[in-house]
Amino acid sequence: MREGVSQALGRDADEATLRDALKEQPNNIDAAIALARALLKRSHPNEALEVLDTVLLDAPGDLRTLNAKAVVLDYEGRHRKAQELYKQALAAEPTNATISNCRSSLKARRRLRTPTQQQWLTAGTP
Repeated sequence: MREGVSQALGRDADEATLRDALKEQPNNIDAAIALARALLKRSHPNEALEVLDTVLLDAPGDLRTLNAKAVVLDYEGRHRKAQELYKQALAAEPTNATISNCRSSLKARRRLRTPTQQQWLTAGTP
């Protein structure tokens, strides 16, 4: 199983493998973020949000998951809700540069992808 999850977390993550990993370990944050990233790349933000929301039920304050959900919400144009999540994550970890950069870059509340968000979307690791 470790080998399957390890391969699934690579740059070209296989959605089926990631879904299988999440069935076996529903709180696998790495697999959930990788799957959300893969779904967002295919323009399926609602599915990405479902995956992240499931993880957030078990780990409501996980910073990486909150940031991932905020990025997906920004992608959908739901900037106000994204800002709320960025603020929540920054309250827990005020020095987190990635979250801070995403949040501050969206002050105009326009649909755009910042370099930080684009990096998250194309990153090979969660």
